[in-house]
Amino acid sequence: MGKDSDRNSVQTVGSVSSDQTPLELDKSLDLKADNLCDDAIPPFRLSSWLLRFTRKSSEPPFDQDAVATRRSVYDDPNLAEFYWPKSDYENLHRFDPKVRWTFREENALVRKIDWKVMLWAAVSFSALNLDRNNLTQANTDNFLPDLGLTTDDFNWGNSIFRLTFLAAELPSQLVSKRLGPDRWIPMQMSMWAIVTLGQFWLSGRTSFFLCRALLGFIQGGFIPDLILYLSYFYTKNELPFRLALFWMSSNLCDIVSSFIAFGVLRMRGVAGRAGWRWLFLVQGLITLAVGLATFFRMPPSPTQTKTWFRPKGWFTEREETIIVSRILRDDPTKGDMHNREGLTPKRLWKAVCDYDLWPLYIVGLMFGIPISPPTSYLTLSLRNLGFSTFQTNLLTIPSKVTGMISMFAITLVSELVDDRSVVAMMEDVWTLPFLVAIYCSSNNHSQWLFFGLASGLLSYPYTHPIQVAWCSRNSGAVASRTVNASLYNMFVQASAVISAQIYRADDAPQYRRGNTVLIVISCFNIFIMYPATKAYYIWRNRQRDKIWNAMTPEEKAKYLRTTKDVGNRRLDFRFAH
Repeated sequence: MGKDSDRNSVQTVGSVSSDQTPLELDKSLDLKADNLCDDAIPPFRLSSWLLRFTRKSSEPPFDQDAVATRRSVYDDPNLAEFYWPKSDYENLHRFDPKVRWTFREENALVRKIDWKVMLWAAVSFSALNLDRNNLTQANTDNFLPDLGLTTDDFNWGNSIFRLTFLAAELPSQLVSKRLGPDRWIPMQMSMWAIVTLGQFWLSGRTSFFLCRALLGFIQGGFIPDLILYLSYFYTKNELPFRLALFWMSSNLCDIVSSFIAFGVLRMRGVAGRAGWRWLFLVQGLITLAVGLATFFRMPPSPTQTKTWFRPKGWFTEREETIIVSRILRDDPTKGDMHNREGLTPKRLWKAVCDYDLWPLYIVGLMFGIPISPPTSYLTLSLRNLGFSTFQTNLLTIPSKVTGMISMFAITLVSELVDDRSVVAMMEDVWTLPFLVAIYCSSNNHSQWLFFGLASGLLSYPYTHPIQVAWCSRNSGAVASRTVNASLYNMFVQASAVISAQIYRADDAPQYRRGNTVLIVISCFNIFIMYPATKAYYIWRNRQRDKIWNAMTPEEKAKYLRTTKDVGNRRLDFRFAH
């Protein structure tokens, strides 16, 4: 098809009424196969954008004005009705299976979503990490001695935080699904900001444990809530890289907070207070300001951006139609529920019992253990080796910068090779030799040698964003995605509870026993856990293929018409690995 005919097809937007039934709509469709983007052309990815700069000169230029609308089940009149969004889906009035758009339009629209939606989501996520990780900075200013605490008390504080964080994951998701993440997320942020600044008045062990418990309970569920919100705007291939940008923003936040700590901790003695007290107060006020602003920066959905303080909204009618149509073409299950619909106990239990997600829960439990104790103890170790408070805060920055680069690179590799299990395993592959080197180092090693090894270790390629998107994708439905994302994160928090007890006071300062445990777990992850997870999903897909491919078109249509299976229980669903 020539460019002119492509452009003509792009301009055709079907006049689809939101109250038109799928069957009535199917009869009205006049869709042509050559009017759609070929399946062989990958969806928009940052990796694809970067690769344009490396194209050979002999290759024809990419036609930005070609049709970018991708094939989906909605183009088949025999299948469309089985995937149609629910009648109360909030964006149904903008869903149009006849709409066509160009690559130029789509790329410009995705960039607009990045600036309008993703940027502030990253700011919100940074606020979480500002308050979640400030304890390590407080440790550089004699936090534990001032409160009469030991390193074991510090471990228990971290464990209490993780336990309450874990306990709040699922309840938070249920509240978020009922109220909407656009309401619940800023409420969470404002509440934990108040607790954070309240740490200014800590007086001892009891108040320390109480504040850790409150922070964990309020912050629990925040990450799955935010991921659910972003899934309203991005396709499954776009989401992983945005999640990687999330955690990159976390590292950037850590760098900024290190500079904040460098300045605020110098306030020790002001009004007779320790510097770490002023640190909690300042960071709490910053988070409170971001939380209050978030009430005005998170619209409920792509078609609900207009409000009294934003009368024109963020998107035009055509942009809303493209956003909704491309999201549902990519994943029809996103039309299964509206964004203010709570989960029934039956749907909740069904999601919990989804055994096909259990391998990913094991991954969530195990993958972060080898890196967590060295991360938590970095500032304490540097202080014990003779670095000053201010040197310690600045010395944490190099590993944050290199960690951002390695995370960006590993996510790009995951997209390029379309793999998750093997790529995610690279975090442990990176970690293992550094753990061995730290274990083998002598008791009288120089402080700069330890700094080099620790910085190299903490520059690891963080694969959590890949795995979060992996879990979301393998859930296959909004209801299960909501629950399964929480369950996955609960196992991640359980991992932190376990890892918080690996470095013990009686094993200090070398922590040889603890490092031995970390090395064994890292080997287990590399040689058993990740290969077994990949093998399981390959086997499950082959099972589905064997049944599905043996069915006639009539049998497939009957199955889709009568089945009560949803999400990843359907025979036409395939697991990513």
